[in-house]
Parts: sequence; C-alpha cells; structure tokens
Amino acid sequence: MNSVEGLLTQIQGLSSTASDVLSLQNVLKQADESLRAESTRLLPFLDQLDPSKHSLGYLYFLEACTAGPVTTESASSFVLIIARFISSCVAEQIRLAPDKFISVCKRFKDQLLLLEEPLRGVAPMLTAVRKLQFSTEHLTTLHPEFLLLCLLAKCYKTGLSILEEDIFEVDQPRDLYLYCYYGGMICIGQKCFRKALELLHNVVTAPMSTINAIAVEAYKKYILVSLIHHGQLSTSLPKYASGVAQRNLKSLCLSYIELANSYNNGKIADLETYVQANMEKFGSDNNLGLVKQVVSSIYKRNIQRLTQTYLTLSLQDIANTVQLNSPKEAEMHVLQMIQDGEIYATINQKDGMVRFLEDPELYKTCEMIEHIDLSIQRLMTLSKKLTVMDELISCDPLYLGKAGRERQRFDFDDFDSVPQRFNI
Repeated sequence: MNSVEGLLTQIQGLSSTASDVLSLQNVLKQADESLRAESTRLLPFLDQLDPSKHSLGYLYFLEACTAGPVTTESASSFVLIIARFISSCVAEQIRLAPDKFISVCKRFKDQLLLLEEPLRGVAPMLTAVRKLQFSTEHLTTLHPEFLLLCLLAKCYKTGLSILEEDIFEVDQPRDLYLYCYYGGMICIGQKCFRKALELLHNVVTAPMSTINAIAVEAYKKYILVSLIHHGQLSTSLPKYASGVAQRNLKSLCLSYIELANSYNNGKIADLETYVQANMEKFGSDNNLGLVKQVVSSIYKRNIQRLTQTYLTLSLQDIANTVQLNSPKEAEMHVLQMIQDGEIYATINQKDGMVRFLEDPELYKTCEMIEHIDLSIQRLMTLSKKLTVMDELISCDPLYLGKAGRERQRFDFDDFDSVPQRFNI
C-alpha cells in the first residue's frame, strides 16, 4: 500500500503500542520520498489523524506539508496546526524522528518571524524543547530557537527559566554557541550581568578549529558587560581558550578593546569622545545601548574607587571628582548604588556628607547559611558529574586513539633508574 490513503490506514492501525509504533517507523521511513512527492495534497489528510494518538505519522505528514515555500497566508494556518501538534504530540513517538520534529519546529519559528509574531511561538517552542529533551541536562537544537523567540518577543523572564538549568549533554557545537549567545543577551535584557558574562565567556572559550561570527559577536558583548559589571576588562583570554580565539578575537574587536582602554583611564570626557567618534560602528553592531550603559557605569566605578580611599566625603567633592554636574546628581548616584548593594554608605542630609561603611554581612544568618549549603551541594553534584565524565572519556576508544597518536610515549623499562656503575 504505497498510496497516501493506504499509509494513512497503517498509521491509524499501528499507533497503539510501542512495538506497533516501531513497525510504523520503518513503514514511514520507506514512504518518506513518496510523501514528499505528494506534499501539495497532504494537508487535508491531517484532519484524519489525531496528533495525540498518531504523533509519529502526523509528524511525517506535517514535515512533508511544510517543506515547500510558505506565503504569509499559508503561514497563518500552518502556525496554528504546528502549535496544536506540539502541544498534543506524544514525546516517546516524536523522539523516534527527532530530525523531522526539529525541522518542523524550525519552520514554525520561521513562519512566526514571517508573520512578525514571535510571542505566539514562545510557549509552544518551550513545550517542544521539553518533549525533545531526555533530561534537563540535555541541550537540544531547539534551545537556541526558543531563546531567539524570547529575545524577539522580549520575554526575558521566560528565557531565564531555561538558562538556570545545568547542561552536560550537547548535540551540536553550534547549538552551544547560539544557546550561550542568545542566553547572554537575555540576561543582559534582565540586567543579570553576572550570568550574562558566564554565558558569553562560554562562547568565547569554547573549543573551535576556526573563528566563527558567533564568537566574535559574543566577545564584543563580553567586553561591554565586563566593563559594566566589573568596571574593568582582562585583555588576555584564559589558557583553556582555543588558540584560534586567542590569536584572532582581539584583532577582530579592536574598537571594543580601545573602548575598554579608554574606560580604564577613568576620564569620562575621553570616553565620551571615543564613543561619539565610533557611534556608527557600535550602532551597526547593535551594541549602542550597551555602550551607553558602559558610559553611564563609569560614574559608578569612579565612586567605588573613592570608597577605597575615603571614609567620609561631601557630595560636592564626589560631584567634582567624578565629574558630575551637581551635588544633587551625585546624591542620586550614591543612593542608587546603595540600593543596588554596590556600595555601603549613609548620607547626612544636613551637611551633605557621605560616610562609607564596611560590608555589613556577617555570614551567619539563616539565609546565608542556606545559600552556602546549597552552593556546596551543587559543587558536590558537579564534582561527581565530572568524575563520571572523566572515567567515560578515559575509556573512550576514539579519545585513546587520538591521545596515543599525539602523546610521545616512553617505555621506562628502556631507561636505567640509577646511574651505571663502573668497575675499576
């Protein structure tokens, strides 16, 4: 039964048990070419299938239906069909054809972008990620697609929910690059600069044989976020970064390195002049908003430097030293920094004096002890994971073969462990 009608009958009859579904999988693989050839007339047949019962068969039909060019009119109908399928499908069935499920979900994303309605895809794509995942430690190809929709729809909090999970399994290196890059941008949107730095750092230091555009763009944002969050930038990459990244990234991001050098001088006028001169460059990189935050943060960094030198200082002196327009503006900056926990200080409203204080945290509250305990538990879990991964890699034939070719081997039995004795 090679006809579409015959295949439909087989799908309806072989979707009840796990063994039947496996048999159906073989049938569908053989019929894949014929389905593609009949793609223009498959859409009406979807009404005869229940996505919650016939998930695998429905997926094959849906993938063939959406393979051709899509217009705005057809995108509107396909978006509804795919969203309903993602919501209803059985995870165990769609995992038998992960490539087709990923293909359908990517087309779903493309159709939403064509309609300029990314918000409609956020919830369905999150569901798709969960159904494709074997565990929360598994990074799928759909993770970056979900984060991109969150970015475009400005649903940053929804994107953060998936970024809090520890990842240990990755299908493709590109998935990791995009996941960390989009994730870093979402964290920037939420002002979670520490997490953003972690994710962008992962892109920059990830293994790579050739430099890629994702790493270059990630490094530009990494520089800017480092200045905003830490007030400084270490221009040398860590030793575990690939040689390709260490040789090429700085030269490809010279404007940003020079911006960091200007920032480190602490002279606001010079920094503003440099930004003004390179406004077009930063704008074309879509980093102008971050650059403006860098300029704004230099006032905070200069105030923080004052806390290392003075115990008390007037608002007028702070305004003069940090190059603010008035004591009132200095007061607003100091108050905001106190509120954000960036400095510890009190302001005497009568005489306009600021008193800088030590960190009041004594690390003995119940909340702090619980926080430390959770951190220890997480580190212990991570240590066990690393031990298991190390044992698996050390037994992997591919790794052993590669390590054996690259490592110079010595047979220590060929060498004397003590100097030879001479008989006179």
